[in-house]
Amino acid sequence: MNQKNNVTRRDFVQKATLATGAASLGLTNLMKAHGHGSTFKRPLSIDSFKTTFEREPLIHSYGFKGGYITRLWQVVAQLQDTLGNKTIGLGVHSPLWSDSRVTSAWGESGSNSAMYNLTCRALQMIEGQSFETPIHMVEDILDEVWAYGTKITNNADLRTTFALNALTSIDNSAWMLYAKQNNITSFIDLIPNKYKAAFSHKNTEIASIPSISYSTSVSDIEALKDEGYFFIKIKIGAPGSQQEMLEKDMRRMEQIHNIFGTSAAKTDSGRKIVYYLDANGRYESKDTLKRLLDHCKKIKVLDHIAIVEEPFPESLDVDVSDLGVRIAADESAHTDTDALKRIEMGYTGIALKPMGKTLSMTIKIAKLAHDRNIPCFCTDLTVNPVLVDWNKCIASRLKPFPGQDLGLLETNGGQNYRNWETMIGYHPRGNASWNQVENGAFTLGEDFFKESGGIFLELEHYNSLFKE
Repeated sequence: MNQKNNVTRRDFVQKATLATGAASLGLTNLMKAHGHGSTFKRPLSIDSFKTTFEREPLIHSYGFKGGYITRLWQVVAQLQDTLGNKTIGLGVHSPLWSDSRVTSAWGESGSNSAMYNLTCRALQMIEGQSFETPIHMVEDILDEVWAYGTKITNNADLRTTFALNALTSIDNSAWMLYAKQNNITSFIDLIPNKYKAAFSHKNTEIASIPSISYSTSVSDIEALKDEGYFFIKIKIGAPGSQQEMLEKDMRRMEQIHNIFGTSAAKTDSGRKIVYYLDANGRYESKDTLKRLLDHCKKIKVLDHIAIVEEPFPESLDVDVSDLGVRIAADESAHTDTDALKRIEMGYTGIALKPMGKTLSMTIKIAKLAHDRNIPCFCTDLTVNPVLVDWNKCIASRLKPFPGQDLGLLETNGGQNYRNWETMIGYHPRGNASWNQVENGAFTLGEDFFKESGGIFLELEHYNSLFKE
């Protein structure tokens, strides 16, 4: 069964911190000129909040970044304004993904608790405040939330993504509240004018990208092939020393390609098998990655690799333009400023993770990449069915990925959550046709775009968590 824990304003005994946090924001001028070109005149106004979470168990341990997780916290933020508008926002916390050092020091439960503490602190900061848009809200509070995180984790070099991940449920609820306050009923109308060019496409087909982790069994991999998946994400960077990691990754690539790599290396639907390697920063040198790529060439896998994501530690300042494959940034592109640094280092792809870094930050990163003709794709963070459709709204509006005639969306919740079928029932449109995968892809009809994937509908299950 799911476990939950509620936190409301009444639970915070030191109310004086609210005034201190608010004063530091400098928000007296609600319509300050940030240059975002917001379409709507009504600012986001927040009066009060509640928050809660559920721990959703996984079918088996999910391995990446040299570690494993066994459950994921589904965090819910409820925001209300003075007019009685009330919204629910969801987020999935992943401390291992956002800063594995915190998980190493605090363990799985401890690092989740630390991240949730940041969520609660951020809610204190925005209570009774107004912001021009949710984008401005995240801009205004991010530095202070990060600074708070450095104190409670005892990590002065806390990765910015840890703070952003803590803000996802708040940001999600803020966009919903902003929509109600401005009578917005479609995803594309949420996007301020300045950013719309990055979301100007309309993909009616999106590749559904499953994820193969260290612990994914051979039978499960074979099932993915039998189900027609053609764009496959593979977690590389196996646990162990750099040499041990490299040897394990080489063997894993051979094993997977032996399963997927038919004589034509195509699915029954005629699509070429494509691999997307995610190292999560585990390769400590360019030479080690080259050795893996050389091995992939030897076993005739290299031509099937479309993306190598986040191969190196964030601190490694190395030009990647000569590696012969498309190198994409993910967690190192915390913000649009960080994404620009990666582009200047030769990265030619950006993984957008709106439910890992907030929709607000994702919109800014997408614009930066669009302006520089850097392709983007949408990735998952093992989110719940409701958030999959948020991701789908984004993936459907991005320019098709090079070499593909459709959008890309990594989504692996169905592979990993023990209660996935139950969670589908939490989504009012969870069984809609656009959520069915056929030959490795989602087909999006006009009903999907008209309903924006059902993201504006009431979430009865998550609302019920706040009933006393």
